Amino acid sequence: MPKRGYHHGDLRNALVEAAIELIKEKGPTGFTLSEAAKQAGVTPAAVYRHFEGREDLIAEAARQGYEIFADLMEYAYDSGQPSDLASFEATGRAYLAFANKYPGHYVAMFESGISINRTPELAAVAQRAFAVLEKAADRLSEHIPPEMRPPPQMFSAHIWAMSHGVVELFARSAPGTKSPFPPEDLLETGIGIYLRGLGLIPPDS
Repeated sequence: MPKRGYHHGDLRNALVEAAIELIKEKGPTGFTLSEAAKQAGVTPAAVYRHFEGREDLIAEAARQGYEIFADLMEYAYDSGQPSDLASFEATGRAYLAFANKYPGHYVAMFESGISINRTPELAAVAQRAFAVLEKAADRLSEHIPPEMRPPPQMFSAHIWAMSHGVVELFARSAPGTKSPFPPEDLLETGIGIYLRGLGLIPPDS
């Protein structure tokens, strides 16, 4: 493959794009830096000018994924306003939509074993994404009767766990799992049952 002429910064992004494709094909531990270099059309030595190892490359893919994820979550939250309930439900759907549209990024973020604290930049953008979930839960929890109100962080953790579980088990075709229902329906009905239990949705809605 002929080497490409890269402007400053383009090679770094080309390597990340190559890694994302390899992650989708082989998983986060199923490829080498040399393979990423070959897919990007450069020599292996060129990779080491930008990344010390495969984990650094995957961490950058995760950071870029969190940037997209945070923007998507913020857009979803804003699309539901001024209804706190609609905003909360939209963030759950956005989680599933992100996993479907950006599977390579998703794996780098959640299945690669890379800590979000690996770099300050990764930690900051991950926190920005999670803060949207917490904000949505915090605003919605104000509508729950005090005696039934869980802490907002627990509230958001429940929805995050439900969204993540649907994605892992059914949206990403985990081995041996198959649902007779679309993942979107599973998530929507699951969130609906949870919110009814807290008195946020009338029983007959």
